[in-house]
Amino acid sequence: MFDYLLNEKQKQLKQEARDFVKTIPRQMILDMDADKIRFPREFLQEAGRRNLMGCRYPEKWGGRGMDWVSTCMVMEEIGVLGYIFACTFGVGAELVCDAIILHGTDAQKEKYVKPLLKGEIFAAECLTEPRGGSDFFGTTTTAVDKGDHFVLNGQKRFIVGGEGADYFLVYAKTDPDAEPRNGISCFIVDRTDGVETRYLYGLMGCRGGGAARMVFKDVKVPKENRVGGLNQGVKVFNTMMIPERLGTAAMTIGAAVPAVDIATGYTSKRKAFGRPVAQFQGVSFQVAEAVTLLDAARAMIYTTARAVDAGVHDKQIRRLVSESKKFVTESCQKAVHNAMQVMGGIGYTNIYPVERIFRDLRLASIWTGTNEVMAMIIANEWYKAYWKDKSAGKIRDMEEDAQESSAADEKIFE
Repeated sequence: MFDYLLNEKQKQLKQEARDFVKTIPRQMILDMDADKIRFPREFLQEAGRRNLMGCRYPEKWGGRGMDWVSTCMVMEEIGVLGYIFACTFGVGAELVCDAIILHGTDAQKEKYVKPLLKGEIFAAECLTEPRGGSDFFGTTTTAVDKGDHFVLNGQKRFIVGGEGADYFLVYAKTDPDAEPRNGISCFIVDRTDGVETRYLYGLMGCRGGGAARMVFKDVKVPKENRVGGLNQGVKVFNTMMIPERLGTAAMTIGAAVPAVDIATGYTSKRKAFGRPVAQFQGVSFQVAEAVTLLDAARAMIYTTARAVDAGVHDKQIRRLVSESKKFVTESCQKAVHNAMQVMGGIGYTNIYPVERIFRDLRLASIWTGTNEVMAMIIANEWYKAYWKDKSAGKIRDMEEDAQESSAADEKIFE
């Protein structure tokens, strides 16, 4: 429906992504959900062979030189397989690579980005710690400067790809005496001595992605593996929030689509009281709401993607990305809820994949920053922008557009 927003090159890429999705065997999806597959290597290898990962990165590093609109479109198509497929696809190709492309050296891009986008090696981002998730600046992982290398110690948890990744993007405190924002650095950490996958989580959904606790004990990290400046990890983190949250939102749409499609087909065929249940407004209206929510989600995703591509001011992008993550994930969860509801009891069984989709998408409003954190960011940026525009006289003083607006004695604020 939104193909009119795409150029011919993007439409071709979309078809390539769809063709790839069709090749994934049903058994792989089932084995992922049963945790028989603990990390989808074959899936990522094939995506790399087809040059589907990291399409917005320069061709010299293995991308296609495209943009964020293209990336969101691909993420939606991959998400149709299941949320965890898009998660593992995005973590390496869109999160880790983004940090290295934007802040890394050419040597790092050659060694870590090119082979990853070819599907030859795999990566994971290590951000969340046992003591907290969204409190990035409260990290307790440390990296001590030893001259030609750093010694890394600490733990990270809920790491998608913790089981399976060949290297990790790790944030650690490098100046314990500095303010938190000024004392964290970012590192590429190879799976080597002292890097241990300690615990593989039993998840409600999104299984098979190797979500694990990582333990780093006296790990030697070469100086050349620092990404960005010393004690400037916050700069890496801030740019990572775009792919982390916008990508999460885009993939959620794709993961919700099959549930709505299945519910549409089921309610068209299932009869009650002598006619298809789709003819009852109590059913069809719920499907209509689900379809509307998915289209509204796409509209927000493409608008935000175009804003990022256009280089809109970072504070506005920060708000738009947070709005997208919150609105899209919640809208998709509601769409899947509706799909299950109109199918009745059969939707709650594993006869149809709707129950798996329902479980998987519960993660969407939790990871990469909870939706409550998104609301905090949205409110903060909105209030700041409002008062900035107000004080600059950029907007009409709409408060005066009332019959008794001059009643000052009624406008009591304290």
